[in-house]
Amino acid sequence: MIRVENIHKTFGEQVVLDGIDIEFDAGKTNLVIGRSGSGKTVLLKILVGLLRPEEGSVWYEDIDLVRIDKDSLKKLRMQVGMLFQGNALFDSMTIEQNIRFPMDMFTKMGLKEKKMRVDYCLDRVSLAGINNKFPGEISGGMQKRVGIARAIVLNPKYLFCDEPNSGLDPQTSITIDKLIHDVTKEYNMTTVVNTHDMNSVMEIGEKIFLLEHGRLAWAGSKDKVLSDDNEHLHNFIFASPFLQKLIDNQKG
Repeated sequence: MIRVENIHKTFGEQVVLDGIDIEFDAGKTNLVIGRSGSGKTVLLKILVGLLRPEEGSVWYEDIDLVRIDKDSLKKLRMQVGMLFQGNALFDSMTIEQNIRFPMDMFTKMGLKEKKMRVDYCLDRVSLAGINNKFPGEISGGMQKRVGIARAIVLNPKYLFCDEPNSGLDPQTSITIDKLIHDVTKEYNMTTVVNTHDMNSVMEIGEKIFLLEHGRLAWAGSKDKVLSDDNEHLHNFIFASPFLQKLIDNQKG
């Protein structure tokens, strides 16, 4: 579980986050949605410790990330997996070396043990046997799955995904959504996904949080998305061709 309390963040005179209170549940896919400029990217950076807020707390169970010391922060980061929007794979490294990277950084495991863990994670994302390929030799969807394999290689308690379906075709996006949902359940992780993809909302949105102008405008599950009368939610939905088509079909 991660609990965000009264988070404020500004850049100069621009207020980006204005008193955010959110609780992300373990074992669930927690989706943060919102238009560009809503504050969701800044919130994610605060959640992983890349930015510090001017006010508020970010609780990982009973540890406040905002006030943590460096040694405790390093220990906490060993429990965190991150799937980046642009995959962030090292082009000069093989797939195996990319997935092994967090183990090289944070553990004293032997090479044989690391390879066994790499093989397990590749098999888990249905990419067994591509250890010696380079990122440039596989598709964008496969790169994203490699990113997931790397994110789970340390058995994390927390998983963060920044626009995981960016640049992917609809079918591959569904595959990535299902994989994120499945590993969340398997590891009982607290998973936070930043997305503007309403397909993802309707497929895996167990808890959904809508940000608008740096504030929490709505919270609920995918079952409530189409029936809730929240004005901010409606405005966001109607900007989505996917959901607009779905609503029109239901009316018909």
